Amino acid sequence: MSYSIKEVSQKFNISSYTLRYYEKEGLLPPIQRTANGTRQYSDVDLEWLQLICCMRATGMSIAYIKDYVELCRLGENTIPQRRQIILRQKEIIENHIKEYKDLLKLVNKKLKYYDNIMDSGQNILNPQK
Repeated sequence: MSYSIKEVSQKFNISSYTLRYYEKEGLLPPIQRTANGTRQYSDVDLEWLQLICCMRATGMSIAYIKDYVELCRLGENTIPQRRQIILRQKEIIENHIKEYKDLLKLVNKKLKYYDNIMDSGQNILNPQK
C-alpha cells in the first residue's frame, strides 16, 4: 500500500516539513515518487518512521539516529552495534517509566490527602463549621 505525505503526516502527527527533513537527512530510505514527483510512502517506510519517532520521543538526536540507520544499511555484520543502540533506548525508556511512576505516586499521595479532607466532612471553604 502507498500513502501520501499528508496521510503519513497525519498518521504520525508530524509535519510534512519534518518528513521531508528526515528524508533529506537520510533517516528514511529514498521515498518512491509518482511520475509527477509526488512522494508515495510504503509500509516499510512507515515502519522506519515509526522507529525514528520512537527514538526521537526518547530523546535520541538526529545524528545518533543517522548512525543507527547507516549501521542498518551496512548489513547484518552490524547487528551487535544496532542491538546496543536499541538496548540503550530501552534503558532510557525504562528510566522514564520509573520517573513517571515516582511522579504518579506523589500525585496519588496528594489526591489521597485531599480525599481524606473531603471525606472527613471538613468544610475547606469555611473552616469554622
